[in-house]
Amino acid sequence: MNLTLRIWRQSGPQDKGRMVKYQVDDVSPDMSFLEMLDVLNERLILAGEEPVAFDHDCREGICGMCGLMINGEAHGPQRGTTACQLHMRQFKDGDTIDIEPWRARAFPVIKDLVVNRNAFDKIIAAGGYVTAPTGSAPEAHSVPVAKADADSAFESAACIGCGACVAACPNGSGMLFTAAKVTQLSLLPQGQPERYTRVIGMVDAHDEAGFGGCTNAGECTAVCPKGIPLTTIGRLNRDYLAATTRHADTPGA
Repeated sequence: MNLTLRIWRQSGPQDKGRMVKYQVDDVSPDMSFLEMLDVLNERLILAGEEPVAFDHDCREGICGMCGLMINGEAHGPQRGTTACQLHMRQFKDGDTIDIEPWRARAFPVIKDLVVNRNAFDKIIAAGGYVTAPTGSAPEAHSVPVAKADADSAFESAACIGCGACVAACPNGSGMLFTAAKVTQLSLLPQGQPERYTRVIGMVDAHDEAGFGGCTNAGECTAVCPKGIPLTTIGRLNRDYLAATTRHADTPGA
């Protein structure tokens, strides 16, 4: 295939960015999207030009690094797929493809298609863990967990922190990510002692990081490569309401 790429180029956080057009020929339909960008970069380097900076790591759809807006869609046109697992057969010969970084106040551009997602780390640091010492791994069935709770916890734990939910949200909200990390632990016995301090701390960190508020638009779930449902945010809201009520009822609080 022969393709026209319009790629966001920005030298640094304080520099003005622009869309730059490139022609890429002889693209195999079996290439992944990132392999196609590798081909472009090899040709740019041979021509003595600056290659396009983009995030990537595992290229297996499990690390969450490859955050790209492709033709205005987070991770591209194929549902439930990360950009590294998107294949060029999803496009046609002669197509023009726009490639941009995540667009959100909480994710400032570092260079070209690379953004700073440290805001997610701050949310995790605010409570996305269990502090109780648990020793070595227990026997698999030593702590009974209801099947429905185990399934829902696993569903939330599938979040890879890619940030597609933020990029797609019209408000730039990171609430689907936050909800996944909160509910993953709140559904398990190990997460109960810190359940309410966790949700308050992580939601506060979310707001302080500059993410927008959630208005249940649902765009986040539409682009989530792991299919995390909107009901996850509902669980977070219930925990947050319970946590703030408990706090208000505590003498001296």
